[in-house]
Order: sequence, then C-alpha cells, then structure tokens
Amino acid sequence: MSFPIRVAITDDETLFRKGIRGLVEGFEGVEVSIEAIHGQDLLDQLTQASHLPDVALLDLNMPEMNGVETAKALQERFPDIRVIILSSYFSKAFIINMIELGASGYLPKNSLPVDVERTIREVAEKGFSYGDQVMEVIRENMVKKMVAKPTFALQLTERETEILQLICEQYTAAEIAEKLFISPRTVDGHRNNLLQKLHCRNTAGLVVYALQNNLVNVRGDLFG
Repeated sequence: MSFPIRVAITDDETLFRKGIRGLVEGFEGVEVSIEAIHGQDLLDQLTQASHLPDVALLDLNMPEMNGVETAKALQERFPDIRVIILSSYFSKAFIINMIELGASGYLPKNSLPVDVERTIREVAEKGFSYGDQVMEVIRENMVKKMVAKPTFALQLTERETEILQLICEQYTAAEIAEKLFISPRTVDGHRNNLLQKLHCRNTAGLVVYALQNNLVNVRGDLFG
C-alpha cells in the first residue's frame, strides 16, 4: 500500500464532516483528498481529481444522492475506491444491504477514533475491515443463508482455496506472498481469478461469500 492513504469524506452535515476531517487528518500517513456534501458532489469531484482516493467514507442519509446510490455508482465507475459506511443507521438490514453492495467497512457515527483509524488502515491495506458488531450480523445472516457449496466452487484450485483462506484471515497480498513463497503479483492474479469465479465485486465480497458458503475454516477469533 502506497502512502499517504487518500480518503474522501462525504456527509451533508457540515459540523460532522469537518470534525471527521480533522480527526482523519490527525492519523499518520493519512490525508483527506476530497470533502463532499453528497454523493453527486463526490462523483463530480472524482471525475476531476488528479489522484483518486483509496477509501471513501460515506454517510447513508444524504440529499441529491444518498449513500446507497453513491456506493452503487462507485462500484460501477470507480471500483478501485473502497467504501466505508459511517452512519447513525446501524441496523442489521442496513449492514447486510451495504455489505452485499460491496462496502468494505461499516462504522457507527459514535465510533471511537481508534476504531475509525484501524478501519481506514485495514480497508486500505487488506480490502475490508469488519468490527465485532458487523461480524455478528454477518454470522447471523450466514446461518440463514448457509447452502451447500455450489458446483462451480469445486473449480477452485488448491492454491486459490489456500489464498482465499488467508484473505479471510486478514493477510495482505504481500504477507500472503511471503507465507506461500510466491510473488505479490501472483497473489493478485489468484485474487482476480477468485473474484471472477465467485462473482464478487471486491475483497470484502470474497470474504462474505466465503463465510456464507463455508469455503473457509472460520476460527472464533478470526475477526475479533
């Protein structure tokens, strides 16, 4: 991961937006490259940006274009930008909906600064970051949606399954490469193959899919 980590903040509440900007700019190696008042404002600024942000912090309830619509638009137009939802809406339905849309993280607005920093760094470096509350929701949803392994899951190679397990254990591409004695480029190649085979949008989607379909061995402390 190159530094600094560039962050876009999108929220229509001026006081909160300015406050979170001041907080984020206090994190070492992190900078705020875009500050937007709603989704359309974010997209307009992204089309003119010389450098795209690595992470976008999105509120859900915004005028013009809300967080759900913005997340969908980012997936279509700027898929390399990883989305963290930062919202006062923390219901199970909202969490599952946003994760299924490809959100890489989901934080309540009353989160501690240390949790905001950890989430930004993990999303930028590993592709996802789910806290205990979010993981509990995913596990509950996983039980409801648990199905037998689909036929095409059997097409995963032993190496792909190994890499999927390590991704779910929150290792970065560089760390996976070191553990398996292969290059980070090879890891990225396997990750891209997994995205195609499992029809996932991003790393966060891979993790949720793997959990829901019992493709990995989940330790109790895996996301704790």
